[in-house]
Amino acid sequence: MTLSSVRPASARVRRRSAVRRWSGVLVVGLALTAGCADASDSGSDSATSSKSSKSPQSSHSAKPSAAADTRERLRVDGTTRDYLLHKPTAPGSGPRPLVVAFHGRGADPAEMRELTGLNEAAKARGMLVAYPEALRKTWGAGTAPSRLRPDPDADVRFTQALVDKLVRTERADPRRVYVVGFSNGGSMALRVAADRPKLVAGAVSVAGQLPTGRDEVRPKGPVPVMVVYGAKDPVRPVTGLARPGPAPKGQEPIMATKSARSSVKAFATAGRTKPPAEQSRKGYDRTVWRPGPGTVPVELLVVRDAGHTWPGTRVTPPKGFGPASKALDTTGTVLGFLTDQSPRPPHGAAKNQERSRR
Repeated sequence: MTLSSVRPASARVRRRSAVRRWSGVLVVGLALTAGCADASDSGSDSATSSKSSKSPQSSHSAKPSAAADTRERLRVDGTTRDYLLHKPTAPGSGPRPLVVAFHGRGADPAEMRELTGLNEAAKARGMLVAYPEALRKTWGAGTAPSRLRPDPDADVRFTQALVDKLVRTERADPRRVYVVGFSNGGSMALRVAADRPKLVAGAVSVAGQLPTGRDEVRPKGPVPVMVVYGAKDPVRPVTGLARPGPAPKGQEPIMATKSARSSVKAFATAGRTKPPAEQSRKGYDRTVWRPGPGTVPVELLVVRDAGHTWPGTRVTPPKGFGPASKALDTTGTVLGFLTDQSPRPPHGAAKNQERSRR
């Protein structure tokens, strides 16, 4: 997720190369401006193709995991979109849970894979993991059109189409579809959960908040949601960013966002949860909005010594992103939260239950 500039331009230039590629965040503020090459479409008319994918930033990925990944393509709205797909090595006996993992601004799917270590963690749970790639390396997490993104709903439709395809071709379980994201990708995960509550069985955002202002996103129904945030995030503070500065020329606008707590509270309101309960844990503070009858939980984890990072990652963040906390195994916590949730009801079941209560 990007920020408005708060230091002189000369300082930004000095740090440009240091932050060009890490976790996929393109930072405009805190003197951390990084260049972002446009993501180009292949132009292929074929619905899918595959080839092995390896990340140049691979610092901790096991070779078997990387070998299991393929680069795939999907034609949506006349545009060819790319994604990495990780399949469990062991054959499953039935439909498999699916995690859709959105990278941060300025990044790519391979960087998200390396940042999170999701492949290794998902393998033990028999999960499919899809890492979609954003156009121009930025997700349309907000609801307002822009010059570069006249259709602000395109990425939501891409996500829906990706899930539909993987249900058809890879035996993904439509009742256990989860969305996860980091930074701008975290905001995208929240956007999908807010707009498509019947699509996902759970959503997690790490260092990403709900857009507000002209880009405001409002949850339309109950979805289990967790937000993990660093208390020392200098890029997009835990208190939110109400007035971001302008984006560099030729890049997507920088969105205003709610605080991490307000982002979670919006889903708690939509899910009609009980009042929040505060819990202090070693290294982080946990706030839980427990579900009422027939609703779902939401949680906020604020890691005390974390910056704009994925706590527990083995990837070293660049200077200016704040500390890389080891106080929380974010990946294990994220997947544990998601798999603890009940599968989404089959299509039409919710309406039938509502009629029966009447």
